[in-house]
Amino acid sequence: MVTKVVMPKLSLTMKEGTVGKWYKKEGDTIEKGEPIVEIISEKATYDLEAPASGVLVNILVAEGSDAPVDAPIAVITALGETYKEVETPQVSVATTERTERVLASPAAKRLAKEHDIDLTLVKGSGPEGRIVEEDVQQLIKETSGFLPRIKETVPLSGFKKTSAERVSTSFRTAPHSTLMMKVDSSKATEVHNKLQVSHTAILVKATAKALREHSIVNSTFEQNRIKIFEDVNIGVATATPHGLVVPVIRNADAKSLKEIDASIKNLTEKARDGRLAKEEISGSTFTISNLGMFGVEFFTPIINPPEAAILGVGKISETPVATNGKIEIEPIMMLSLSYDHRIIDGAPAAEFLNKIKQLVENPELLES
Repeated sequence: MVTKVVMPKLSLTMKEGTVGKWYKKEGDTIEKGEPIVEIISEKATYDLEAPASGVLVNILVAEGSDAPVDAPIAVITALGETYKEVETPQVSVATTERTERVLASPAAKRLAKEHDIDLTLVKGSGPEGRIVEEDVQQLIKETSGFLPRIKETVPLSGFKKTSAERVSTSFRTAPHSTLMMKVDSSKATEVHNKLQVSHTAILVKATAKALREHSIVNSTFEQNRIKIFEDVNIGVATATPHGLVVPVIRNADAKSLKEIDASIKNLTEKARDGRLAKEEISGSTFTISNLGMFGVEFFTPIINPPEAAILGVGKISETPVATNGKIEIEPIMMLSLSYDHRIIDGAPAAEFLNKIKQLVENPELLES
């Protein structure tokens, strides 16, 4: 029996994935459930398991290449079974494809690639406007005096490619608006020291509790309808050597601070090692991005589609605060809420952010 290995769909918004590394080569015997290939998705790397036992007879998508979701990337046959090669799927390779969409000689394409030149900007002098090598050389000569030199060209693939696509789509389709609010983190810091839990865990718990009360923020916009989620799943944006990933704390509103903190530590470690499972990067309904540890005071985060809002967290700073006519130094943290204005108006967004502020400033309410 011939079994096709296909590109998995690891999230609702995933359209394609990148083959990172093949753990098996053509001709190897494999067992069902055995990891055979590393898949780089929009948020994490994922070891795809063999769907059947047999022989890996044909690898259709090479390492470093992209393939659409559900496209065949390899073929497995039973031991001793004759295999008739199937048509290789159309996939995109992480190279410059623009040179293939214009009429140009091989030498012109090669020279354009070496100098990172977009052939669509070159006027061809050959028959029917065909671009020849001399045309590219002329453009290089004309621009070499004022264009900056290129040190390195980094192709967008895997994490970075999907991240770029997602933030572009988010900013293009969701009208963003951002509110900012100062929060006194004195009591939160006491809880942080007493329970040995991170400030991020406190914010996740506060946000989850606020989402239960302000459910419109826990939603998505789809086909001119607003769909409010029942589950409260908080994504925590995490920087890794591979790029930005967003592991998910599922049902965060039902977890204790200690449980949330343990989940964050576990998921962060797995994210940095590229070991997150499919269910650990899927299904978030709201995202928190904390850049405080990088010294950032406040910023405007971009919504993680298809969610309705995202919370940006800045660093805790010792700040002079006027209280009852006196100046006191308090640890102040800036929160930034970016929200989709198609779903949420300014007043409900402010009420939601104010609820988070209230809970962070009074953390004894978090477990009630």
